Amino acid sequence: MSGPISLEPGGPEQETLAIRLADTRRSVRKVSDDHTVLLDTRRIARRVAADHTMALRIPRFHPDEEAVSMLAADLADRVGPAVHPYEVAALLESEGLTASLIQERYGHPNLFSLATALYERVPRTFPEPALPADPWRPDTLRCLLRGALFALPGLAFLLTAPLWDAGGHTRALVVAGLFSWAWGQALGHRAHLRMAVGRREAGRTLLLGAPLGAALATAAAGVPDGFGPVTAVAAAQSVYLAAAGALLVLGRERLLLAALSPLIGGAAVLPWWEPGKELRAGLPLLALLATLVVCAVALGACLRTPPAAGRRPKLVWSLPYGLFGLAAGTLVLLEGKVNAYAVIVLTLSMGPAEWLLYRYRGMSVAALRATATPAGFLLRSTGVLALCLLIYLGPLFPAALLSHADPATLLTLAATLWTALLLQAFGAAWPAATICLLAAGTSALVNRLELPPGTAILPLSCCAAALLLIVCALRMLGRPSPHA
Repeated sequence: MSGPISLEPGGPEQETLAIRLADTRRSVRKVSDDHTVLLDTRRIARRVAADHTMALRIPRFHPDEEAVSMLAADLADRVGPAVHPYEVAALLESEGLTASLIQERYGHPNLFSLATALYERVPRTFPEPALPADPWRPDTLRCLLRGALFALPGLAFLLTAPLWDAGGHTRALVVAGLFSWAWGQALGHRAHLRMAVGRREAGRTLLLGAPLGAALATAAAGVPDGFGPVTAVAAAQSVYLAAAGALLVLGRERLLLAALSPLIGGAAVLPWWEPGKELRAGLPLLALLATLVVCAVALGACLRTPPAAGRRPKLVWSLPYGLFGLAAGTLVLLEGKVNAYAVIVLTLSMGPAEWLLYRYRGMSVAALRATATPAGFLLRSTGVLALCLLIYLGPLFPAALLSHADPATLLTLAATLWTALLLQAFGAAWPAATICLLAAGTSALVNRLELPPGTAILPLSCCAAALLLIVCALRMLGRPSPHA
């Protein structure tokens, strides 16, 4: 023969090959009788097929189970997830298996026969889809930087303390600080709502609201001070808080840190060098001017973006955030009257607190994927909340001991603030603001009138507020819907 030709069942070529195979079998039996050697007929047939005088192979009429099993083992990871033999057939076609190859190598008449055999041979396996990336993964460095930025302005009072007598005038600074804190919380919330429309709209909100808040805070400070010299200090404090709040809303933490570098440098050399009156007054003013400049640059960049159409949020939507800022500031100042270092500890902890708010949301989403019943999710949600509180309050206990603060007061106050912020993050602002206002008002009234139990009212009020806030959090956030 000069080359391979196709064989049709029952054709003359197949009859010729059958005669030759019959002769071969007779030869095998003869050799077996003479030499008592058992030879495999299939191996003899393969040897005949490989003969140089004949390039033809006879199609198998029965499946080669061994070859099919080897193919099933090779493709098990891709055959297992199939829900129908047709999917396996498509897989075999993608592997380049032709009809002739399927007949010669595996003994199946066609592609679908081999696909059905593989589908029946491989057990069904349906792997879980890959988990998506955590949408609430926090930026650790950014959260720590924000916590530091909340505390760094206190260096200005450290530098300027010898230049003016704060005795009897702290009330003006406290009033201005409380007003700025409350106004900044409400303005920040409104700016974030406008940020959902566009950066230009958020920039316009901050450009109008920040100067107005600084002016109102200065006016509020001037009433108890009689618009004396301390009012100027309160004005500088209010202007800085307004500008810094705008930068934090816009995510310009690094610019704010750069603006505060003169203040940081001046405070860093105080233990070894006396900078003098000029530097003590000039460095905070330089930091204030730098903050105003970078704030103007950031707002200008926002205003240069294209405008976007969107509805203006109602002013009342931001009211509970402002009331919470007022209540939180009051609670912190009441603690500061007893131990000023406790305020520094709380301020620095705001960075980790923000980080834990992101982690709570990420872990809650993971708990939602891992549970199938509302009761199971409530149990997991309770564990997530307890874990976050433990992580937040754990480092504060040794910090309270090192700062000689009352651990009970510091820990209950921190738990109150963090749980309230958690509720605010999910839009439950009114319960958080109401509970914190009750705790702050009760503590302030008892301290003002010197009623029993005296200073113990602050930890008692914070403990009651923290328990109420935790109950609210479990009731509102222990359901799957807020996390879906």
